[in-house]
Amino acid sequence: MQYIDIIYFTGFLLGGFLISWICNNFLLRFSETLGIRNKNDVIVRWSNQSKPSLGGVSFFIVFIFSAFAYSVIFFEENIFHNKNFVGLFSAGSLAFLMGLADDAYNTRPLIKLFVQISCGAIFILAGVQIDLFHSFWPDAIITIIWVVTLMNSLNMLDNMDGITGTTVFFVLCACLVGNFITSGFIMDVWTLTILTMLGAILGFLYYNVHPSKLFMGDAGSQFIGLFVAFFTIPFLWNVSATYQVESWSGLILTLTALTPAAADTLTVVVNRLRKGKSPMVGGKDHTTHHLVYAGYNDKQVWKIFTLIGLLSFLCAIIIILLIAEGKVMPILFFLFFFLFVFCLLYRNTIKFPQK
Repeated sequence: MQYIDIIYFTGFLLGGFLISWICNNFLLRFSETLGIRNKNDVIVRWSNQSKPSLGGVSFFIVFIFSAFAYSVIFFEENIFHNKNFVGLFSAGSLAFLMGLADDAYNTRPLIKLFVQISCGAIFILAGVQIDLFHSFWPDAIITIIWVVTLMNSLNMLDNMDGITGTTVFFVLCACLVGNFITSGFIMDVWTLTILTMLGAILGFLYYNVHPSKLFMGDAGSQFIGLFVAFFTIPFLWNVSATYQVESWSGLILTLTALTPAAADTLTVVVNRLRKGKSPMVGGKDHTTHHLVYAGYNDKQVWKIFTLIGLLSFLCAIIIILLIAEGKVMPILFFLFFFLFVFCLLYRNTIKFPQK
């Protein structure tokens, strides 16, 4: 990494953090009557206080800033001639606007699902597709399912202070390191976009870690879910294709990196189906909530998920290094990491039921 690359690296990371911090501070000051959540949904929401749900706005503003800054600094490269970036920009804008509308008007579930499917279709048209079966249509279907699943999973995980932001931070760190391992320390548009968003998440967590002052809202969870879905495809899912090893290794890599979100979503779906309830209806039955029922406070629950996220990140990096060396069989061991975390969290929901 050259000296100028360190400047770009630091500049975009700090730039994302400062813009996010300023935006969230600004929105917080003008949110007395705008974007307040929890006025009428305290049965579903964990917090019993009304708080502005505008944190996600800063994510999109930082994303626009990163595109503008990159275009100015690397003016010889027109990123809007980059088909992949156009796909991210278009789908990201659509996801953000849909989430913003949901925060304001409680959009119907079918409309949200249609938009999420459309975002996945945009990825495919832009050439961003999971390479699991090495066949267009099966991989296209898996890509759409992945986008829809992750956008909903991170939205479901956004149920307690700091949890989703911290989880996403470690997943994007895994994507960033995965990019460095596979492509080298290149300050390209993907590296700097991820760096800027990492800064944005840190700026948001300053206000969102318990006791939080604001939530990210659906505008934030839908956009960041789309954002993570995009970058996990080339830098986690398709790492196996880059090194021409078994494609299931990319599946285990992605599952490992997303262990906190995957374990929580799977637990909620299983428990709600067992009770004859719809998995898509909100409630205080997430793994985070049951940890509180077990005696932990909100801050301790955040620390537990931070530890799980950190371990998931470290395991993901080890898997990428193993794939790069062509050693795929040891990767099966990391499947037990996910299963271990899932079993612990699931068992806790059974042992300490909702009060």
